[in-house]
Amino acid sequence: MGPYGEPQVLKQLVKYLSKSYPEFYKDAKTKREPDVLIPGRWALEFKIVRPFGDNGKEAEHWPQNLIHPYEGNVSSIGDAIKLLKSDLEERKGIIVITYEHNPPIIPVDILVDCFEYIALKIVEVPLCIRHTIKIKNLIHPVHQQGTVYGWELR
Repeated sequence: MGPYGEPQVLKQLVKYLSKSYPEFYKDAKTKREPDVLIPGRWALEFKIVRPFGDNGKEAEHWPQNLIHPYEGNVSSIGDAIKLLKSDLEERKGIIVITYEHNPPIIPVDILVDCFEYIALKIVEVPLCIRHTIKIKNLIHPVHQQGTVYGWELR
């Protein structure tokens, strides 16, 4: 999924979850707000972070998708603020999917630490503990490994 954009990744994710685990996710759907809604369970916003494009060149402005700290923008921090202000009754969460070389040329985990610091200490977004899963040995020549980070919003 390395070269896919966010809409394609989320469509594939929801398709997989609803087919593989219909007892939990049969009603899951992609939306404009939130990105993924699992009725009665979760309202989730997603971001994909890639320091390099498919062509192997460093992407311009790639950190902004995660750490731009202003309400109303499309960063993960902006998405978290939007979720917290929503009337949705589901649990709310932020999921960040990152891709990088193996070994990393630009370590994305530093940016994730910055996201947490800005969200918690500066903007005061109530993030719960970080959950992380690493995915190794991807077949893409640039996006060779991935990490999925998730936080529930209190």
